[in-house]
Amino acid sequence: MTRYILTDAQWAKIEPLCQGKVGDAGRTAVDNRLFIEAILWIIRTGSPWRDLPEEFGNWKSIHKRYRRWVLADRFHDIFEELNRDLDMEYVMIDGTIVKVHRHGQGAKGGL
Repeated sequence: MTRYILTDAQWAKIEPLCQGKVGDAGRTAVDNRLFIEAILWIIRTGSPWRDLPEEFGNWKSIHKRYRRWVLADRFHDIFEELNRDLDMEYVMIDGTIVKVHRHGQGAKGGL
């Protein structure tokens, strides 16, 4: 797979937080970046695990590893690290897309 979702800069922030890197106790992972890319593919497409393309590897192995990371709060640690350096330049709330509940629109209420 030659095209990645993550940029090299994004991956450089995530890589030190991944389990299974050289120097960690236990088994060394084959490719942490491919594993993260597989999870992002599942999230982006909304597909079931069984539909994961073979380029990412065996879907059962990836799902088992994903569950281990969830139970170890590894994703929480990754998200916390990524949230330290937020770029809020393009964050905005556009009032044209915010829907108000009908009770908040000034409609007559009560008896």
